Amino acid sequence: ETNTLPFHPFEMQQGDILRMEKEHQVLKEQLKEAQEKYEQLQSRSSEEISALKELLKKSVEETEVSKNELDWLNQDLEIKVKKWQQEKKENQDNLKALRNTAKKHTDSNDRYLKTIDEKEKQYNVYLNTCLETSNKLANEKLKLEELIKKSQDDCQECVKRAVKAEISVLKNWKETEVYKLNGIVANAEANLKMLKSLSSSASAAPMLKSQIDSWEVFISNVKKQLEKVEAEYEEKIQTVEKGLRICLAKTEAVDLPSP
Repeated sequence: ETNTLPFHPFEMQQGDILRMEKEHQVLKEQLKEAQEKYEQLQSRSSEEISALKELLKKSVEETEVSKNELDWLNQDLEIKVKKWQQEKKENQDNLKALRNTAKKHTDSNDRYLKTIDEKEKQYNVYLNTCLETSNKLANEKLKLEELIKKSQDDCQECVKRAVKAEISVLKNWKETEVYKLNGIVANAEANLKMLKSLSSSASAAPMLKSQIDSWEVFISNVKKQLEKVEAEYEEKIQTVEKGLRICLAKTEAVDLPSP
């Protein structure tokens, strides 16, 4: 954005200061040309006057001229002198006007330069303030990044600990349910064994057969529940180990009524 916008209030549009400097340079060149023209005109007029005077002197010395001719020469000389004086006066007026214009532009240029210096000082102050603020923000950003990294590390550590805790809870729940179901299976198998021993008697066998069948079905159903509970808990444990979130809830076996 540097040097691409008008410099208010000294520029109405971008490039006014540069254009004014160019106009100032053009006026200086015009002034120089006017001075040279004035000097050339003065030199030429001086030469003409000298030549006329020499001619007049030579004419008076060499020939006798009439008074009318002499008056005519004097009148012609006066006309030329007046013309030269008029041109000199016009050139002096033009020169004076050019000098006044050049002085105005010089004063304006000095004023603009002074204003530019003041603005440049203000800009340097603002720039230094901006750099100090930028350095402070950079330091604060570095501190925040360090805090964020530490928080992320702490968060990861907490996540690891949470995963371990969830796995531990799931394993405990699994062991509790497995232990409970294994106890039910053991008791049922003990009852079944006792019934089978009692059914060895021919008289008691028909009475106990239905009970033995019921206990065998019960034991089979409990073992299926045991497998189901173990599978569900293992699935949950694997899901947690992969870093996925789950609803931490117990998987309880269906309470099957014993025969």
